[in-house]
Amino acid sequence: MSTLTPRIVIVSRRSELDELLARHGTLGAAAYFLRQRGRDLDEVTARHEALKAALTEVGAAVPADWRRGHVERGDLPRFLFAPEDVIVAVGQDGLVANVAKYLDGQPVIGVDPEPGRNPGVLARHRAGGVAARLRDPLGGSRERTMVVARLDDGQELYGLNEVYIGHAGHQSARYVLSTPEGARERQSSSGLIVGTGTGATGWCASIARERAATPALPAPDDPALCWFVREAWPSPATGVGQTSGLLTAGAELELTSESERLVVFADGLESDALELSWGQRIRIGVAAKKLRLG
Repeated sequence: MSTLTPRIVIVSRRSELDELLARHGTLGAAAYFLRQRGRDLDEVTARHEALKAALTEVGAAVPADWRRGHVERGDLPRFLFAPEDVIVAVGQDGLVANVAKYLDGQPVIGVDPEPGRNPGVLARHRAGGVAARLRDPLGGSRERTMVVARLDDGQELYGLNEVYIGHAGHQSARYVLSTPEGARERQSSSGLIVGTGTGATGWCASIARERAATPALPAPDDPALCWFVREAWPSPATGVGQTSGLLTAGAELELTSESERLVVFADGLESDALELSWGQRIRIGVAAKKLRLG
């Protein structure tokens, strides 16, 4: 059993102002760029300051004897989380999803630096409430179902919202789809989306709204997934009979690539993707691990 004191790891992403300065060099150049697009530097600066203030307040809430770490969103694939870590994600809901795939049971406290602007579904706390949450990070925590995609070479990819499998440029992807019920169909589409109950309020919800008939979408803690094929193309060689469904725990979809290069990424993080070449198989199902949302 580990005797290490907990380590708080603060996760954030660069503000829009930081990105503008990295691109344009000076505040004046950034302001000119924004004016050309009908926007105001003051608004961007105010959002930057709100994030900065939230990060400062969260940092001040960390107990003096705790160890500390900080990682930006872009560095998550290279950051090593430890079992005793407590993660505080300061940003929008999507940042919680981005970090969830790299964890294995560590609690995540989502902090919204701009209450009233963001939905606050996953980033449910304000910076001023972090000190109380850190006294009992697992108290009142909720578990959320995750999705896992496993390549036939052993590589794995986890997601909190959804996994996308398709062409890197969202063009036509060709593959054979096999369902748990035994159906097998060759398809050409703009990709396959497999989502959790958390993701069912996002990308999957937008797809479902466009369909005449769809399966009932799972709740965030349901051990089930929903799946949708986007824009399946009917042709003499490809079908459209298997385009949506539900996956319960233990059931898997299998996709066999008939394209030279398909990609698999989770929660919109395209920079951290798996690749399938012709003939490779991937299986998608409910993950054994869950997000512990503090």
